[in-house]
Amino acid sequence: MTNPEVLPVRKTVETEIVAVTVYTDQALVTRRGVVPLTGLERELEITQIPATIETESVRVSGTGEVAVRLLGVSTERVFSTEPSAERLIHLARQIQQLEAEWNLLQAQIDALALQSKFIEGLREKTEEPFAQSLSRKNLSLSETLDFLNFLGSQYSEYAISTAEYKVQQQELDKQLQVLRQQLQQIQTPHPKESFSLSVAIEPGGAGNFELEVSYVVSSASWTPLYDLQASTSSNCINLAYLAEVTQNTGEDWTNVSLTLSTAKPGLGIIPPKLEPWYIDVPRPLELTRMRRLSPLQVASVAMPAPASGENQTTIDSEQPEENLVVAETLVAEVSKEGSAATFKLSTGGNIPSDGAPHKTTIFNDDFPCSFEYVAVPRSLSFAYLQANVKNSTNAVMLPGKANIFRDNTFVGITQLENVAPGQEFTLNLGIDEGLKIKRDLIERQVDKKLIGNNRKITYGYQIVITNLQNQEANLKLTEQLPVSRNEQIKVRLSRSNPQIQLGEMGILEWALTLPPHAIREIYYQFSVEHPPELTVIGLDI
Repeated sequence: MTNPEVLPVRKTVETEIVAVTVYTDQALVTRRGVVPLTGLERELEITQIPATIETESVRVSGTGEVAVRLLGVSTERVFSTEPSAERLIHLARQIQQLEAEWNLLQAQIDALALQSKFIEGLREKTEEPFAQSLSRKNLSLSETLDFLNFLGSQYSEYAISTAEYKVQQQELDKQLQVLRQQLQQIQTPHPKESFSLSVAIEPGGAGNFELEVSYVVSSASWTPLYDLQASTSSNCINLAYLAEVTQNTGEDWTNVSLTLSTAKPGLGIIPPKLEPWYIDVPRPLELTRMRRLSPLQVASVAMPAPASGENQTTIDSEQPEENLVVAETLVAEVSKEGSAATFKLSTGGNIPSDGAPHKTTIFNDDFPCSFEYVAVPRSLSFAYLQANVKNSTNAVMLPGKANIFRDNTFVGITQLENVAPGQEFTLNLGIDEGLKIKRDLIERQVDKKLIGNNRKITYGYQIVITNLQNQEANLKLTEQLPVSRNEQIKVRLSRSNPQIQLGEMGILEWALTLPPHAIREIYYQFSVEHPPELTVIGLDI
């Protein structure tokens, strides 16, 4: 009798995600798993690969106690109707938690509304008694001002706190909308689509083998986000460089090595070719295309579309028949290569596949800065505070939304542009009442005699700046003279103190340094000359 033919053995490998590199519109996922080999195996199978996989991107490698030759990998589409009760429970808990946070914020808003209503009632009840007491001199003016300042500060505090709570509620509303949509989708029964990977192998004997497989998935992205804390008592700004990671790939990333990259692998590897750029006159009997293709559109035309389908085979490389075959591993550091920056996070990444944004910190550091006030008294009688900040790290700050706080108070949201290491950028920190500015028209004189058949009108302005702070303040103050669009109308700067040169478009700009509690005065005078019969418009003084 002859021995029966030994059939090829197919074995399933239990793998887990160990590393993820997230790009701007996709992610590279790395899985590893250890399987004991007997020497008879001819195929290793990895199941439950999400449907968002790009099948042509699959690569395999590994290390083992025995030599293993990797012959190739194929993909197969699988449909199943497995129950998703665990996913339902997870989503329900997330929704319940976010709704509780939303309700807590609403309770705080309601409490502030009651406090504001009480202050309003107090103001209404005390208006008449205060007026009577003030007229009878039972109350001093300083006591009255103290009470008014108290009412104003309380109104301001309640308004700022309410605005902050409502902004947080809006963020929660966005997350709840995504989660509720996902809950509605999985509550509707439908076949679940996934892929399985089959790796053809030739083992050289028995022993443990660690298989590593990597693939690219869609429905994943990240965007930069910043929290900037400015303290006017110090010359630095605390910058929290955050990443908002979103993924709906179909598999959760739990305690993985997470790397963020600005590379754009989806744009292709072939440089775009420029097509002739024609210009012409409109033709009456045909439609002409009035714009050129963008570089990205040209690239998409030049690149052939990737083939989609099943049972596609990709061979990574043949392993040499040695006792131990070591797979190449990727070690990413916070770095910049060319125009692409990568950020390897120090903490384990935990990003569920829920389509909701998840914040993670890239780094948190203090940046040196200098503060400067900017004022345009002709438009507003307030000074705006700006911070000139230097990126003192070796990390590129990508364009993104920035939440700005000044002295623990939310100021607003701005958009940061790309900031290279060592580069300076400016942050606007809003109105600062540390400087008091008053602008008055103190002179308007019309000459009774004509000068060369022209009437001359002279205007003089005085600006008084008071530094109410206990520290020095740098101020850039800008004023403006009218600009004539008619050759018969002449505008001239007559005097200025401190002296200054007239800039383009009638701009006057002073750079001032005010010591603590100092008062500075600025005066400038200009004249407008024109024929008396000429009507001048736009001279709104």
